[in-house]
Amino acid sequence: MAFAVVEISGHQYPVREAQNLVVPSYVGTPGSKVSFDQVMLVGEGAAVKVGRPSVQGASVEAEVLEHRRGDKVVVGKFKRRRDYHRTKGHRQNETVLRITRITG
Repeated sequence: MAFAVVEISGHQYPVREAQNLVVPSYVGTPGSKVSFDQVMLVGEGAAVKVGRPSVQGASVEAEVLEHRRGDKVVVGKFKRRRDYHRTKGHRQNETVLRITRITG
């Protein structure tokens, strides 16, 4: 089974075919196909190609499954004996991709 290391939105992810991958919010409607050309490493079995900065002619194709919001991260401030409590929450936008094909 083929594997690769691909750069998506400034982050590097190790991927395999038929894998679901959660990345920061990415452009595309659910059901659409996207392709990534910034592939740092491609391998199948014992054969591995490493590129500097990327492997020429390699690409990773994926399908956009859904857009969603991630888990809530809660940040709190507290100062003892001052009656000071503050909490703030944040949910990051995420995109779920299914890796369909690795070429290279």
